[in-house]
Amino acid sequence: MLLRATHTTTYLYSEPVSICHTEVHLAPRHSGRQRLVEHELLIRPQPAQLHERLDYFGNPVTFFCLSEPHETLTITARSIVEVAADAPLLAGISPPWQEVCDQLRRRDNADTLAAAEFTFESPLIQIGPEFAAFAAKSFTPGRPLLEAALDLSHRIFTTFTYDQRATTVTTPVREVLKTKQGVCQDFAHFFIACLRSLGLAARYVSGYLRSGPNSIGAEASHAWAAIFCPGCGWFDFDPTNDVMPAGNHVTVAWGRDYSDVTPVKGVALGGGEQVITVAVEVVPESANTFPAAG
Repeated sequence: MLLRATHTTTYLYSEPVSICHTEVHLAPRHSGRQRLVEHELLIRPQPAQLHERLDYFGNPVTFFCLSEPHETLTITARSIVEVAADAPLLAGISPPWQEVCDQLRRRDNADTLAAAEFTFESPLIQIGPEFAAFAAKSFTPGRPLLEAALDLSHRIFTTFTYDQRATTVTTPVREVLKTKQGVCQDFAHFFIACLRSLGLAARYVSGYLRSGPNSIGAEASHAWAAIFCPGCGWFDFDPTNDVMPAGNHVTVAWGRDYSDVTPVKGVALGGGEQVITVAVEVVPESANTFPAAG
């Protein structure tokens, strides 16, 4: 299926900004289940400099600089992505989760060595006994890894309340456990904290969710998590919607946590107070062309 994703971020300033430097993670990446067909980035005012690169995790990154005074900045990313639904997951035949922990500790092959960096704390995710205790009800002794992860994701979905007013991008994951409220970023961080506290490898995934009445978190950038299974690779889990991402999710970037893959971040000189609005739409696309830019 082809999906067209449009992501628009607008900054309104009370005073002119004389110069700004901005970095964006807005171009969907190639992965096993998706292919980027087209992508364009529209920036108004037009930047004086623009550079593209891949970051440490292989995510496409664009950096740009505006050196003329402006009171409005609009960044629009338009992408067409071909996504495929994964084959049905046979979670029960995955290895017992303790065996996976043992392999990650040994790091005796390239895959487990690469995945091991996602077992540690990161800037926005702590590990601790409280997270391990929450996970323990799902990760019982000898239980298959992916079966346990499915159960943990479901418990977060049924136990936590989605509330856009409850948290900010800097809310600690321990506070999320305490209040059991938040948004997709919080639930992904908490899911990852639980897994890493057990010694498992889990990474943060930023992307989009197909728009629809039953899609929670589709109105802005979405977030979920992925867990490493030796010999099989990475498997995505979306605790906000109690699903394993497939044909309705578009992967943009992944890293240790939100701080590695922030969609838009930067610094500005001047500007006074600012108002930020974000709008995301993901819909089926019947043709591989973008509408004319206005």
